[in-house]
Amino acid sequence: MRLFVAFDLGASIRERIALFLRGVEGFAPEVRWAKPESLHITLKFIGEQSVENLPRIQQSLAAIASETIRLTFRDYGFFPSATAPRVFWAGIESSPALPTLAGEVDSALSTLEIPREAHAFTPHLTLARSGSGTPRKRKEDKPNLRFTELQKRLAGMPALDFGTMTAHEFFLYESKLSPQGSQYRKICTFALRRT
Repeated sequence: MRLFVAFDLGASIRERIALFLRGVEGFAPEVRWAKPESLHITLKFIGEQSVENLPRIQQSLAAIASETIRLTFRDYGFFPSATAPRVFWAGIESSPALPTLAGEVDSALSTLEIPREAHAFTPHLTLARSGSGTPRKRKEDKPNLRFTELQKRLAGMPALDFGTMTAHEFFLYESKLSPQGSQYRKICTFALRRT
């Protein structure tokens, strides 16, 4: 099973982003655009795990105690850089509770020999990808023109603001790869304490 831990999006946030994507995807037709129904905020990518390990993963995640987290979706950027972009993302603003929760998830799962994250948590919502592999900088990075028209159009638009929501729970997801793109299934829900 290919697993990850994530927040889901509120319906109104998802609708605003879907409307935005319909309006801009024609400016970068060669990239893979995210399906609005598949959007999520990844806290930790776990990777391949056996079905036998699933109860231990669920138990570790259930032991995490965190308060609800307010999330604001605004602005955008490109990984690894605007001149050699492979990922177009929407920004997420939150209190320190968000990276703290991501760190607690990482720490809890490391006790199960799931490798820790090598880089600091960067909250974002992936909207489109060009190419494959990591969005981190690589020596062989070259200018990528697939996002050029989109970048020009975005520069002429008002600042992006998709709204604010409060996350009351996070989920353990299974990701199944298919020719039509990844399919996500929620396996388990973990409630956050109300503040």
